[in-house]
Amino acid sequence: MSINTIKSIEDDENGSDGYSIHQIFTIKSNAYAYTYDDVIILPGNLYSNKNDVALDSHITRTIKIKLPLLSSPMDTVTEHEMAIAMAMLGAIGIIHYNMTIEEQAREVRLVKKYKNGFITDPACLSPNHLVSDVDKLKERFGYSGIPITIDGKIGSKLVGIVTNRDVDYILDRSTKLSDVMTTDLVTAPEGISLNQANELLRQSKKGKLPVVNNSGEITALISRTDLKKARDFPDASKDINKQLLVGAAIGTRPNDRDRCKALVEAGVDVIVIDSSQGDSIYQKDLIK
Repeated sequence: MSINTIKSIEDDENGSDGYSIHQIFTIKSNAYAYTYDDVIILPGNLYSNKNDVALDSHITRTIKIKLPLLSSPMDTVTEHEMAIAMAMLGAIGIIHYNMTIEEQAREVRLVKKYKNGFITDPACLSPNHLVSDVDKLKERFGYSGIPITIDGKIGSKLVGIVTNRDVDYILDRSTKLSDVMTTDLVTAPEGISLNQANELLRQSKKGKLPVVNNSGEITALISRTDLKKARDFPDASKDINKQLLVGAAIGTRPNDRDRCKALVEAGVDVIVIDSSQGDSIYQKDLIK
């Protein structure tokens, strides 16, 4: 009998790699079970203040969060609302994949756009767009305050801005934005720091602060609501652009590679492989 065979038998007997059904139910002396009543936990000396305890934890090599909790990628648990709530408190949510690729990517975008420092890709409209187009953007992204540029694109010359106060009481939603937009604008120059931009926003008492270059073209946008969120949630999980962190789950089917690509394009920070069997060739191939 070889040494490896003897070691294998010993491992089976001491349960180092778990017990088989035969060992548990036939050779009962080999297995033990404990309940809470069988264990007494004695507290040790408390030698530090609770304020000295740091829960900061790495969830990847480069991403650290204040609260070491992840919400489960289940369709009854984590979509953008839960992911936002988790990130605001210093944790992170993993959005489930029981939806189309486009729907999951949209959930990711909703989280990334919820709390932004510099919004580097704000949705823009042109003066020829309608009030109903503002309604559609608000429904899609959950915010108002839309910069109006000549051609309705970021990087174009800024000519106005439309907020709720401009459109709330417009009964005819086919009204052109050129008829209702605000043109008396307070803007910040490109290259301004976030702290300087925040101070300018406070002084101006505006809800939105467009950032423009020397040609008057919009390059970013800052929101007053972001200032309040930063004040009320100082431990929020954020990336280097001050956007909330969010994860998303994918499976191991061939089309999940396309799902992964779409999620990355939407701005996801963490990809989690969600599968019923975690130790299989499918996970290994997908990771490679």
